[in-house]
Amino acid sequence: MRIVVALGGNALLARGERPDADVQEANVRRAVAALAPLAAHHELVITHGNGPQVGVLALQSASDPRLTTPYPFDVLGAQTQGMIGYWLLQALQNRLPGRQVAAIVNQTLVSAADPAFDRPTKFVGEVYPEAEAHRLAAERGWTVSRDGSGWRRVVGSPRPERVVETPLIRALLRLGAVVVCAGGGGVPVVRDELGELSGVEAVVDKDLASAVLAEALDADALLVLTDVPAVMRGFGTPDQAAIHRETPAGLRQLDFPAGSMGPKVDAVCRFVELTGGMAAIGALDDAEAILAGTSGTVVTPSGRYDGPVSSPGVSP
Repeated sequence: MRIVVALGGNALLARGERPDADVQEANVRRAVAALAPLAAHHELVITHGNGPQVGVLALQSASDPRLTTPYPFDVLGAQTQGMIGYWLLQALQNRLPGRQVAAIVNQTLVSAADPAFDRPTKFVGEVYPEAEAHRLAAERGWTVSRDGSGWRRVVGSPRPERVVETPLIRALLRLGAVVVCAGGGGVPVVRDELGELSGVEAVVDKDLASAVLAEALDADALLVLTDVPAVMRGFGTPDQAAIHRETPAGLRQLDFPAGSMGPKVDAVCRFVELTGGMAAIGALDDAEAILAGTSGTVVTPSGRYDGPVSSPGVSP
């Protein structure tokens, strides 16, 4: 099978953890331990979030007195692709001796007219108490919003249209490599009337970008791996219950938060609707079980799933 796995940024840096390099490297090694069995038997593309990490770099940049203006978010996104990509690259090489692994910095095309630029919803950075979040917002010109029991910065998140380096990723898969790409959804870029690309101040949702990439790569499955075991119906209520099998239409009837589970549900529904393949949301440590259909929330056109079957006739 050809599988695209989207790792959540919080799976690499859990809530409350210090954003130190050694903490994140340990989390990356744990993530790779869960993914290595998939890489042993399937073609594997790994994308990753960068919400906590890009927020840390943004705060550092804004606090640096040597800079006339802080680095823009497209540049910060590229920095996180290099940092997290390096950690994943090294951990995969150590876990899969003899297997070629490529980690690339890539761009994701968005529309300059996307209304999301004016409606920030994408959480980035650390969680703050409400008073501190509003103080930082006033000092730095941020927009902040409630995230669970805390508050975080939010930025614009335009819808991804295409991963620019898709042909390169195809070529790497054809060579048998495990590919790490689309970190943080990819560096957001727009194309001007001359056909030239330039970065924009935004963060692309990595789950939606992963769905766009998985569709373009003719992937058999899209796995969105995070820090929750499944999508919950009635989340936070006494009637909360895990959803194990569902159709895209069934999931779209439910209401999910725009800044967290909403894009994940949108991503898996989009992939299944457009390809007829299998997509799932679940816990990182359950990656193998999710592909087998014994864990997580599995989404298919019919709502039924009996385990992995590769699609015949799909060429690289």
